[in-house]
Amino acid sequence: THKTRRTNPTAPPNAPPLQDAHAHHHLPLATLTMGSIINEDRLDALIMRLHEIEAVKFGDFKLKSGLMSPIYVDLRVIVSYPDVLSSVAGCMWEVLKANGAEFDNMCGVPYTALPIATCMSLEHQVPMLMRRKEVKDYGTKKAIEGAFAAGQTCLVVEDLVTSGASVMETVEPLEQVGLKVTDVVVLIDREQGGEARLQSNNLRLHAVLPLSRVLKTLEANGKMSRDLVDNVKAFIAANQTGPNASGNEMGAAEPPKRIAYAARAGLTENQCAKDLWALMDSKQTNLCVAADVATAAELLALADQIGPEICILKTHCDIYPDFDGGFGGKLMALAAKHNFLIFEDRKFADIGNTVVSQYGSGVHRIADWSHITNAHIVPGAGIIDGLKQVGLPKGRGLLLLAEMSSSGTMATGAYTEAAIAMAAKHPDFVMGFISVRPSLWTGAWSKGLVQMTPGVQLGGGGDGLGQQYNTPDRVIKECGSDVIIVGRGIYKAKDPVAAAAEYRRAGWDAYLSAL
Repeated sequence: THKTRRTNPTAPPNAPPLQDAHAHHHLPLATLTMGSIINEDRLDALIMRLHEIEAVKFGDFKLKSGLMSPIYVDLRVIVSYPDVLSSVAGCMWEVLKANGAEFDNMCGVPYTALPIATCMSLEHQVPMLMRRKEVKDYGTKKAIEGAFAAGQTCLVVEDLVTSGASVMETVEPLEQVGLKVTDVVVLIDREQGGEARLQSNNLRLHAVLPLSRVLKTLEANGKMSRDLVDNVKAFIAANQTGPNASGNEMGAAEPPKRIAYAARAGLTENQCAKDLWALMDSKQTNLCVAADVATAAELLALADQIGPEICILKTHCDIYPDFDGGFGGKLMALAAKHNFLIFEDRKFADIGNTVVSQYGSGVHRIADWSHITNAHIVPGAGIIDGLKQVGLPKGRGLLLLAEMSSSGTMATGAYTEAAIAMAAKHPDFVMGFISVRPSLWTGAWSKGLVQMTPGVQLGGGGDGLGQQYNTPDRVIKECGSDVIIVGRGIYKAKDPVAAAAEYRRAGWDAYLSAL
């Protein structure tokens, strides 16, 4: 029982007494392990709920430090979900109990941890203090608000810890007013050196969930692929902070190495994909040029110029006013001369019966001369069946549009996962994807499939019309793509041949450094 200083004369007869500001809250040392204090199923349920409300997200996020992270933990959202907030506070209290923490009061790090600390304070009748993030230059001008006495021990409550810097920003003003701080409790430890930093300041960290525990549960429940888990672990290992910045608290393996192009030829059933893997390996290029020029004559001239530098030439035959029946034969001759494949960027999006005619007949007869084409999955799997009927006997390959590089694209999330699933059912004809960052995909996919990424420029940036550009190095090494697709950076250059050679070197060097 806690000491009481006085009772509340206006409270009902059964109301609990007000707590003495000098009372010491001792949580006796538990003999049980953390796992037996907090049931593993309960932890799993909390992790899945955090993922459901997007408190844990995967993508491409710029952190406060300026680093681009594949994972983002945003616990501010839990205030809108009382069940999650209550569960978080309960689990944090159980960890403190298991670890024998002792304290007189608690202080949440502003602002995300404030509601968590409030829940713990109300549930367990522990006095709470508040640190002002911005000290006013009027009134009491206090940095720490609340009733306390010098010499008391204050528990610091935080939502997550990365480097420990935000925790220290609260510890220091608490100590300046005479409070002692020995323990810090958090929901998630990102395992990037925060615990070591706190230990160097004689602070003990109590974490409900190491980030590695979060990854384990999400992978087991199909919310993360093995590749994505490895990618996050590699990022954490490479971005340690604090006194042991070279450490690897998560126990991540070395960043996953890329499988060589030649070896991936044996992982696909599609002949066009086999040919492409072998071509890239022997010619030492992963450059595809999007030749979005105005006429067929310009395209053929450009193909002859840059052919020695590329593995694929991407066309849009329906924009050439001078397209005729001889176009396909002339382009195929240039492809044979310079050893590259032709990719007609048709983006089929109709029902199966219609695409059979669009692909195999009509004015353009695409299947007769283009090794590769692509399709949206909006119509469903029937579009693959229709295109396969025409293309497979000719040894062609199909790319599915799993992601797009334009701003505001809807080809994300469940759409991408559906494309992965469809590809798995047609390994003989689907040769890969048009993608943006497959390294972050949650679904598993065969490494025999080719990843091709548009919107590549040496300088990055955008074009003002929604196109977002990435550099060759980032596309290959960070995003996990195999083929860089470059358009205006080459065909609008003063010297397209020199520009193609430069992009070829950049793409190939990025590939070699990832092996």
